[in-house]
Amino acid sequence: MKGLNPNFQKAKGPQQPDSIEEWLDTIQNQGVAGLSRAISLLENKKANSRKMALNVLQACMPYAGKSKRIAITGIPGAGKSTFIESLGTYYAEKNHRIAILAVDPSSQRSGGSILGDKTRMEKLAKHPNVYIRPSASDGTLGGVAAHTREAIYVCEAAGYDIILIETVGVGQSEVAVHSMADAFILITIPGAGDELQGIKRGIMEMADCIIVNKSEPPNAERANLAARELKNALHVFPPHEYGIEVEVFQTSAQTGLGIQEVAEHFLKIMDTATQTGMFEKRRKKQTTFWLNEALNQTVMQELMEKKTASEHWEKLKTKTQAGEINPFTAAHMFWEDFLNSKKDL
Repeated sequence: MKGLNPNFQKAKGPQQPDSIEEWLDTIQNQGVAGLSRAISLLENKKANSRKMALNVLQACMPYAGKSKRIAITGIPGAGKSTFIESLGTYYAEKNHRIAILAVDPSSQRSGGSILGDKTRMEKLAKHPNVYIRPSASDGTLGGVAAHTREAIYVCEAAGYDIILIETVGVGQSEVAVHSMADAFILITIPGAGDELQGIKRGIMEMADCIIVNKSEPPNAERANLAARELKNALHVFPPHEYGIEVEVFQTSAQTGLGIQEVAEHFLKIMDTATQTGMFEKRRKKQTTFWLNEALNQTVMQELMEKKTASEHWEKLKTKTQAGEINPFTAAHMFWEDFLNSKKDL
């Protein structure tokens, strides 16, 4: 397609790898096209592709886990994409290899996705040290795509040492984002203190850093006020799990204000956490969370692929919609029927 950056073009030509070894070679030695093919494999819902994807993930394990993972969320209009472009450019020019997993909202009606990061990060996408993968959220809560965690492993196996995860924004289940990142950035914008009205206490407690973006003139005065109010609010929160003081920065992707300070701050946070053992502790907690999430997804997916179970589930859904039974009892009935059925639901 004319004018489309090569980083976003779908891979063409090479035949699909047949073995785990070939897939690993594709990920590690075939650049962004090979990496994109592997992530597409992870997102494929067909049973045979899913089996191969799991084997590929296992092959990636010796090379995974060595990156620094930073998640970025924020209120609508906070400028997440432009901030990520500035932050990613800074890291890339310091010879880091950056993978950006940008999650776009899926339509609740059509299931379609906006996938606008192809154009929003045009400058960053051209950098040779950067890989950008926009994925549809596909209805997944937490502002992340269904296979974001798996994509992290593959990007790490491909040699990317900083993973930036952009979410669809504040308002769903930020625990999911926190569960996959070593550092968590919350982005706000100047608004004469209005930010505090729209930010939940829970997400502020999880944040490793809070940013007042778009702080350039004529927003400077309002940005100063917003930063002071946020700093005051942080005093009532419990101690941070890394044992650090959560900082509030004022930034501007337009002028470059604060970008270097934020970038260096996060590297320092993770170095400190590594030295104290808290980095490894958070990773272990994340692994357990991922295991629980994977089990829930796998059980539901496997059950729905069985015709009898799927039909039984649809009947229970109809009864709940008609008000004949509550959702919690219906779910329990479904599981009990599955355990007791001789017909293998």
